[in-house]
Amino acid sequence: MDGWGRCRIALVGNPNTGKSTLFNALTGLRQHTGNWPGKTVVHAEGAYRFKGMTHTLIDLPGTYSLDANSTDEEVTRDVLLFNPPDVTVVVLDATCLERNLNLALQVLELSRRVVICLNLIDEARRKGIRIDHHGLSKRLGVPVVKTSARDGQGLTQLKQTVRQMVLEEMEPRPLRIRYSDEMEQKIEEVTPGLERALGEQFPIRWIALRLLEGDQLLIDALKKRIEQEDTSNDSHPMEA
Repeated sequence: MDGWGRCRIALVGNPNTGKSTLFNALTGLRQHTGNWPGKTVVHAEGAYRFKGMTHTLIDLPGTYSLDANSTDEEVTRDVLLFNPPDVTVVVLDATCLERNLNLALQVLELSRRVVICLNLIDEARRKGIRIDHHGLSKRLGVPVVKTSARDGQGLTQLKQTVRQMVLEEMEPRPLRIRYSDEMEQKIEEVTPGLERALGEQFPIRWIALRLLEGDQLLIDALKKRIEQEDTSNDSHPMEA
């Protein structure tokens, strides 16, 4: 959050979770669209005010994972990794929660300030689906809010929860999946080198997992980012 009471909120979710409907319901006419730099993917951004604070809302492309196997996934990953928002809202379809949780777990490994939005809760009720959102929140270690973006249900609670997260009035403890002993040992082996190379600005464990999977696109993106920062530092040397 900047010194003027403005904060950046990112919406992340699978396609067809009602994410864009939620974006429209929150921002109304205070929004604009364009393309991400160098991409054909649409960039939607808007704003809303709540209790004296302006929230800039970024509607990231609908994606099933952060593995960057498509341009949409690459855009979403790069925003969360290189230009992290103050809060990430992961929008899940309450009617098929199990299909959406994979992305949510990936985001929890990458980001700390996360709010889970259980959208389409009205459709879930019509289908006889009942979700223990308090239990889910306890399991995931972050707040879970039920919404129906089409009729405005739960939006005030979502805004309040996001505000509390921005102001650090709650302490998230996002779930970190523990993998096999062999994988955990490999993560420990590569972590010190990554910490020396990248410092504290990136989520080291998440990057270690991606590198162990041989994610060449991420390696290239990190190299490009480091080169850009080195060039920027050379162009603006500190005065003696």
